[in-house]
Amino acid sequence: REVEILMFLSAIVMMKNRRSITVEQHIGNIFMFSKVANAILFFRLDIRMGLLYLTLCIVFLMTCKPPLYMGPEYIKYFSDKTIDEELDRDKRVTWIVEFFANWSSECQSFAPIFADLSLKYNCPGLHFGKVDVGRYTDVSTRYKVSTSPLTKQLPTLILFQGGTETMRRPQIDKKGRAVSWTFSEENVIREFNLNELYQKAKKQSKPREEGPEEPPGAQAAAGHPHEETKKDK
Repeated sequence: REVEILMFLSAIVMMKNRRSITVEQHIGNIFMFSKVANAILFFRLDIRMGLLYLTLCIVFLMTCKPPLYMGPEYIKYFSDKTIDEELDRDKRVTWIVEFFANWSSECQSFAPIFADLSLKYNCPGLHFGKVDVGRYTDVSTRYKVSTSPLTKQLPTLILFQGGTETMRRPQIDKKGRAVSWTFSEENVIREFNLNELYQKAKKQSKPREEGPEEPPGAQAAAGHPHEETKKDK
């Protein structure tokens, strides 16, 4: 029976790894499989050992959270009060906004990918933003992004043009659940037509009040004076 259980768990890991886009996700799935398999074997051997092992796993998950991405990026972090204001500030600017939560492993895996996209495609007419819907629950309600793990809507990318949503991934079905979609760099570039958006947006002049444009690397290092920092997330 133990062999059947292990084979079933192995099949689950293989299915999850097919959707993984980073090495960290592959390794995380393998470790999760090992923990579940060990818990089952410990419970079969001695229920006290199983309870002890399960307790240790829970304590580990609660105390050892995955580190936040702290690399270079050109992303503006919104709060519940600034997101609507910024989207409506200049209707000529196109925004790609990620709705995320720090507790979501999928959001943490996507963070370096989104950061890299912001460095490659940011220009005066195309900006990248993020908002923590795990912290600002009213934002998740306004933009209809569920934070429930069961809906699998985190992360969600929304394209805003003229201050209005024109596209989002993942899409939501009639039951309010996210349609399966892989958050890889290639998929984002293709689905959001980033190359075309970039070519059109970079021709636009930057609003006067924002001053002259700086190289993406310099802006990422300096940060934005009116935005949240990563430490505030």
